[in-house]
Amino acid sequence: MSEAAAPATHLIDDTKARRNTILLSASHALYGGNAVIVITTGGLIGHMLTVDKGLATLPITSFVTGTALMTVPASMFMRRVGRRVGFMTGAGFGLAGSLLAAYAIYLQSFWLFALATFLTGGYQAFAQYYRFAATDIASEAFKAKAIAWVLVGGLFAAIFGPMIVIWTKALSPVLFAGCFVASACLAVVAMAVLSRIDIPLPREADGTSDARPLGIILRQRRLLVAIFCGIAAYGMMNLVMTASPLAMVACGFSVDYAAWVIQWHVLAMYIPSFFTGHLINRFGKEKVIAAGMVLLAGCGAVALAGIDLANFGLALVLLGLGWNFGFVGSTALVTDCYRPSERNKVQAVNDFCVFGMVAVASFTSGKLLHLVGWDAVVMTLFPLVALALCLIAWLALTSRGESAAV
Repeated sequence: MSEAAAPATHLIDDTKARRNTILLSASHALYGGNAVIVITTGGLIGHMLTVDKGLATLPITSFVTGTALMTVPASMFMRRVGRRVGFMTGAGFGLAGSLLAAYAIYLQSFWLFALATFLTGGYQAFAQYYRFAATDIASEAFKAKAIAWVLVGGLFAAIFGPMIVIWTKALSPVLFAGCFVASACLAVVAMAVLSRIDIPLPREADGTSDARPLGIILRQRRLLVAIFCGIAAYGMMNLVMTASPLAMVACGFSVDYAAWVIQWHVLAMYIPSFFTGHLINRFGKEKVIAAGMVLLAGCGAVALAGIDLANFGLALVLLGLGWNFGFVGSTALVTDCYRPSERNKVQAVNDFCVFGMVAVASFTSGKLLHLVGWDAVVMTLFPLVALALCLIAWLALTSRGESAAV
C-alpha cells in the first residue's frame, strides 16, 4: 500500500465502519428515490412546462449543475462540521427542493421548477460523499466492499422510485406534483437515519495535517486516470439515461413504460454492488473499470440496433451495469491516491470534475435528442469509452513494478 493511501491506523475500526456503511446504504436508498423521481419526471415535466422543447431536459441539467457546483462547498463544509451534520444538511436541500418543485408544478412555472431541481442537486452533492464516507475508518481490505455496499442502497431507488412516480403522479390536481411531495417525505426520513452515523473529523480539522499540496497530489497518473474513468462512466450514463424517457415517449411508448425501463436501468446500476467489491479485490480495480467501459459500449450497440421496447430495455440495463463497474472501480482507485488528511480536497476535486461533466452531458443530451435524434445521443458513448480503455491500458503498462501512488 502506498504512502498516499495509508490510513491513520488509530482511526481504523471495521466494526464501526460496517455500522456506518449500513446507515449510509439506507441513506443512499432514500436519496436515490429522490434522484430517480427527478430523473424519471424531469424531462417530461420540462417538456410539459416549456414552449421550447429543446429545453425540456434543462431541469435535469439544473439538477446535475447544482450537484457539480455544490461538490466543493459540501466537502469543505464537512471538513469543518463533520460527516453527520453535513449529510443532514444535504438532506435538508432535498426537502426544500422537493417542496419547491411541487409548488412550481402547481404554478406551471418552468424556471421555478428548474430552480427546485437545482436545490435538489445540492442534496445529491452531499449524498455522493456517502461512498467515500464509508471508507473513512475502514481497513484497506474493507474499502472496496464498503463503497459497493453503500451503492446497494440504490436498489430501493430502482424498485420504489419509478413506482412512486406511477403511484403519485396523478394524486394531486396537477400532474406530477404528488411525486415531489413524496420525495420531500423521503428526505425527512433520510435526515433521521443520517443522524445516527459516527465518523470522526479528519486530522486536518485539528490543525495537525500532513496533507500535501493539491498540485503534487494531482500529478499521480493513477489519480488522473481514476478521475477520467469516473467522468466517462457517470457522464455517459447520464447522457443516455436523461434522453431515454423522452426518446421512448417520442417512439410511442407510455410514461409507465419509460418508468419501467428506468427501473430496470437503476436495478442494473446497483445489483452488481453485492459483488463488485469482491471482483475488485480479486481482479483489480483497473480490470473492473475496463469491463464497465466494454458494457457501456455494448449499450450503444444495442441502442443503435433498433427502437423496440427490448432495445431500450436491454440498452439501459447494460448502461447500468457499465456504470456500476466503471464508477465503483474508479472510486476505489481514487481512494488509493490520498492520505486521510487529504480526503476532503481530493474527493471534492474528483466529484466536481465528474458532476461538471454530468451537467454538460445532461444539457447536451436534450439538445442532441431534439435536433439530431436518439442515435446521435447514443453514438457519443464510443469516443469517451475508447479513450478510457486506452488510459487504463496505459496505466497498466506504466505502473508495473511501481507503488499505487507516484
